[in-house]
Amino acid sequence: MSPTNLSFVVVICHGSYHTPQPYQPFLAALEESGIEAHCPQLPSSDLHKMNVGDVSEPDYDREPPPNGYPQPADDVKVVRKILDHLIVDTNKHVLLLGHSSGAFTATMAAIPELQAHMRKRKGAGGGIIGIFYECGFLIPVGESVHSFFQPKDGSAAVIPPYCQFHKFKEANHVGFQKHGFKGVASAKNGAQYFFNGLDEATANHYEKTLTASPPFTTVLDNDPYTAIPCAYLITEDDLALPATYQESMLNMQVSRPGAKPFAPLDLD
Repeated sequence: MSPTNLSFVVVICHGSYHTPQPYQPFLAALEESGIEAHCPQLPSSDLHKMNVGDVSEPDYDREPPPNGYPQPADDVKVVRKILDHLIVDTNKHVLLLGHSSGAFTATMAAIPELQAHMRKRKGAGGGIIGIFYECGFLIPVGESVHSFFQPKDGSAAVIPPYCQFHKFKEANHVGFQKHGFKGVASAKNGAQYFFNGLDEATANHYEKTLTASPPFTTVLDNDPYTAIPCAYLITEDDLALPATYQESMLNMQVSRPGAKPFAPLDLD
């Protein structure tokens, strides 16, 4: 397809601990191909919203912000603002790309009233034509990222090897208190776990751009998995989310009663 015939915009929902910086080469490649693309900074990994002091030397042991750490629900607000402009204001078609935990954000943002086929029924143009999941978290409706990945039988909590949970000084306590999932986790060994497919210098460069994220407790209340076309890219050498886990999440979705296999995108 030639660049002049491309007729959709890509909106990328990045993963936990990330900023848009590692996505810049991909964004540039899309733009060079004539595809408009956006990758906003999501609040759930924005250090400016986490009360860490100087973001160039963040202090993760501080208390959470007064209203708590930002959650995927806050991310969705940012993405929907972009979608409203692209779809409602300018009638553009949009392909959502959800990377890693950003898949949850993409899924939750793809509400029926913004889906292309629903807008077409009402005589409106544009809309979300599909979701492209890149090693994405396919969280079931009614679950959060945190509840999905943690044991439900009361057994020991699962802490990914790339997470470093911190402690903070609570207002009504003397000294510091460890409190596990109530805190924030920064990324560690990022070059190894997030950028292992890159050369060492590039991986180390992007490791320095990683931030922190809290446990994600926003519950998914939207189900576009069977409503719009979806595609899934399995990253076979992924160390943060092994391919076997990606495959199990994908199989769980396509085996749902009445579910359709994740299908190629159709722009017609």
